[in-house]
Amino acid sequence: MRWLDTKASWDWFGECWAQIYRMVGLYPEDRLFFPFSFGPFVGFWAAFEGATRRGNFCLAGGGMGSEARLQMILDNRITAVCCTPTYALRLAEVAEAENINLAASRVRALIVAGEPGGNIAATKLRIGQAWGARVFDHWGMTEIGALGIEPLENPGSLNILETECIAEIVNPDTLQPVEKGEQGELIITNLGRLGSPLIRYRTGDLVTEDTTDCPSGRSLLRLKGGILGRADDMVIIRGNNVFPSSLEAILRTFDQVAEYRIEVRTIRSMQHMNIELEPIETHTTEEQLKQIKTEVSNAIKDRLNFHAEVTTVAPGALPRFELKGRRFFKID
Repeated sequence: MRWLDTKASWDWFGECWAQIYRMVGLYPEDRLFFPFSFGPFVGFWAAFEGATRRGNFCLAGGGMGSEARLQMILDNRITAVCCTPTYALRLAEVAEAENINLAASRVRALIVAGEPGGNIAATKLRIGQAWGARVFDHWGMTEIGALGIEPLENPGSLNILETECIAEIVNPDTLQPVEKGEQGELIITNLGRLGSPLIRYRTGDLVTEDTTDCPSGRSLLRLKGGILGRADDMVIIRGNNVFPSSLEAILRTFDQVAEYRIEVRTIRSMQHMNIELEPIETHTTEEQLKQIKTEVSNAIKDRLNFHAEVTTVAPGALPRFELKGRRFFKID
């Protein structure tokens, strides 16, 4: 997607990020690393801009491999990293292969964005344990800016910067406001991107307002569990509404699984799901593979009420990603 910004709109985008850094407890003395390609991906460009304006030490990690990026994190005493959940896991995987103890580094915070993961308990736990750091989920979109963050005081929620936007939660079918605490689609009107404003923009993201008081004392809209899923990502398997994030929440609880890929296709007018699992190299005997497939299949059946076909592939067979991971495919 291509999007145009004026200088004033770009300044506003950076100020949104400055607020986000304050809400996760970063200080001007924190040292930030941005391990992405610095290609035309607006999200982390804006994050870099916001941090430099605060006076933070900011290091760009474009144009290098994962091993070099890890070494830069260590050499430069980095305390906070901004990346996708997928790449945070990938860096942890490379660190383990290179005998680098990430948990002993100075990194104390990861701000993850661009895809689900930061709001999925099992994924967040895996990242946090590997890095020995707090993981914060962030939400934003190319079209509307950087407008959501998991605050320091309230893990598992997402605060919307109502200083910078008008947020509504509506029924996606009727577009009428939902009752407080009821799930609906998030609608955003941004207030500072005057060169390219959006009025009552349908994000497609499904959310639920948290109606309890925020421990921080802020009066901002809080989303319980963050972004719950996207309306256009939902599939119906044997009468059950299934989101990719629901499957990730299960698969990431299995330490034996290094990576996965999901395909949904229609067979005789019914949706059928196949899940490919890539085990870690120490779990590749025939008996171990059979056990992994059985345990994953049973977990999906118990928690989501349908049977998925589960297969395994060789270690290293599935792709790795620097930015957003592509693991969910609908096959016509």
